[in-house]
Amino acid sequence: MIVTIKNCNNIDTGTFVIDENVLNIKYAMNGTGKSTIARAIELSTKGDGSITELTPFKYLESGALDNKPMISGLDGFSPVAIFNDTYIDQFAFRQDEILANSFEVFVKTPDYEQHIEKIEKIITEIRETFRESKEIDQVIGDLATLSDSFGKSKSGYSEAGALAKGIGKGNKVANIPKGLESYSAYLKSSSNSKWLRWQMEGNNYSVLSDNCPYCTSLTQDKKDSILQVSKEYDAKSIEHLNKILAVIESLGKYFSQDAKDKLLKITCNIKGITKEEINYLLQIKQQVDTLKSKMLDIKGITYFSMKDAAKVSEYFASLMINLEYLPEMNSVSTGEIVEKLNRSLVNVLTQVGILQGEIAQQNGLIKRTIEEHKSEINYFLKNAGYKYHVDVEYGNESYKMRLRHIDYSQSVANGSQHLSYGERNAFALVLFMYECLSKNPGIIILDDPISSFDRNKKYAVVDMLFRGRKSLRGRTVLMMTHDIEPVIDILYNLPGIFSPLPHAAFIELKNGTIREIPITRDDISTFGQICDKNILSREEEVVKLVYLRRYYEILDNKGLAYQVLSNLLHKRNSPFKKENAKEILLTPHEIEEATSEIKLKMPLFDYNRLLARLSDVAYMKNAFAEAAYNYEKLQIFRVLQDGYPESGVIQKFINETFHIENEYIMQVNPCKYEIVPSYIIDECNKLVMEQE
Repeated sequence: MIVTIKNCNNIDTGTFVIDENVLNIKYAMNGTGKSTIARAIELSTKGDGSITELTPFKYLESGALDNKPMISGLDGFSPVAIFNDTYIDQFAFRQDEILANSFEVFVKTPDYEQHIEKIEKIITEIRETFRESKEIDQVIGDLATLSDSFGKSKSGYSEAGALAKGIGKGNKVANIPKGLESYSAYLKSSSNSKWLRWQMEGNNYSVLSDNCPYCTSLTQDKKDSILQVSKEYDAKSIEHLNKILAVIESLGKYFSQDAKDKLLKITCNIKGITKEEINYLLQIKQQVDTLKSKMLDIKGITYFSMKDAAKVSEYFASLMINLEYLPEMNSVSTGEIVEKLNRSLVNVLTQVGILQGEIAQQNGLIKRTIEEHKSEINYFLKNAGYKYHVDVEYGNESYKMRLRHIDYSQSVANGSQHLSYGERNAFALVLFMYECLSKNPGIIILDDPISSFDRNKKYAVVDMLFRGRKSLRGRTVLMMTHDIEPVIDILYNLPGIFSPLPHAAFIELKNGTIREIPITRDDISTFGQICDKNILSREEEVVKLVYLRRYYEILDNKGLAYQVLSNLLHKRNSPFKKENAKEILLTPHEIEEATSEIKLKMPLFDYNRLLARLSDVAYMKNAFAEAAYNYEKLQIFRVLQDGYPESGVIQKFINETFHIENEYIMQVNPCKYEIVPSYIIDECNKLVMEQE
């Protein structure tokens, strides 16, 4: 498919190709717009207009509709999965697992889902029992509230709990103290705690006057009773009391008659709760907790709750509720609910053989899936030279992938703090691959994923991502990189082992326009081959000289021919060689011998004629201007600048590009692919214009 991009950050316009169901490698220099392309694809598929965040600065103020960011040609390629620093920070290396959703990625396969569906179908009647009776959920909630009101204490009854605070010192709503009878309507109302707060707030102003702070009538003879309210009552305690009474009333029909009578007596006690009553309430709590726990266990039946049961029939039998042993909760209403739940359990037990089989199959499937993923990832980590391995642990009804170090028995929490930058990237790439296999996105983008690795790790990552049985092979993948090595490995060194064979292209950016040039196996050559080809094909003799000098460098042949070429490019009238740190002029015989060798590659070579050209600033400036490729311009600039002060920080780039030790042995021809960024040439151009 042909993708068109316009007005996105530094890109004004351009097109490139993404072939479906294959790895598409886009090789480009830094600053070309690789991340912009990746981000534009990601944002455009969202369809929410967020691509406008890529609006170039030059258009931000004008807001012209014609200049809005856009990318087209991606119909049907949604959603997008993108690997970049954001992915590493947001999804990989969580505090307690190495991937935020490792269960969904590593365990929740289609086969897993199929078995879960079968298991859920068998226990569906239990689910329906809860869905059809909202009363059960209400009872569970009320039982939990009543149990929680006891507070937290080893004895089971805490003085700080809502129960103790509400009725521990007596029920003063049912038993209004003498002298406060006139407040009965307020104290017995459903809003009594709010009224108490209101009344007590007014007391703060009673010291200002003998008049009521609300109606200004005289209250001098009533002040004692007004103040007595705040002495006898506490709004928060009344709130606790109301809550206790409400939940006991709601649960009333689920208690036995004897339990209801006793609870009524305790909650209406005027003097507070006795030790005997506390002991009885603890019996109530124990039975409440048992019933609540049983009901929650039944409601929460899942594969995870059954997976470790030796016999599923025994597991379901253990969930049956026997009210005979819960006498305080043994009422007609409780019996009706319990009968429904027990009946649903009995019905499941009729299919227990099938259920046991499905659970066994699921257990086996999960074990095989986990071991397979662990084996693959640990194999990669070992091959890449990392001293880590992964394990998958079960906990909280799920599985989590943990990171371990070979020298440490415990799992490594927060891997991002322990892993190096390269380790994090390599590890995260593999995790990303598995997530893509799980979610199956329409297009997968790798934004400069492996440039920071050393060579063995680069290939280990590429091998894992695109060759493994479980890999991104056969999916639509766009890999943006400024690293030529994966292109060389895949297209030149090992093309036979990658299927389908990835497609590669070079992307260049000039004056805001990007264009794409395909890269095939024939475009990759040794540097010696490139030198030979360009010496023959280039017209400008300065460029020929540069390539020939570098040809000798790649052969590590720094004999007489190399010495003559080096002296010529440094514009020396008399060539010399260095011996024991001394400069020794070459003899006429040595110069003649070197010249004869050079003429085998450059038949028209003449030292003095070429020296005159190299020393002619006007000639060199014209050669620079007419050079067809940035690489040639850079070499001409290097010769032109020789002998002048270095041109600032840009000199480092120029020198590194000029010397062979910084080149790859295998590469693409710089006279076809613009591997020198335009901004470097722009800077060179300024300096050339200043040259006199």
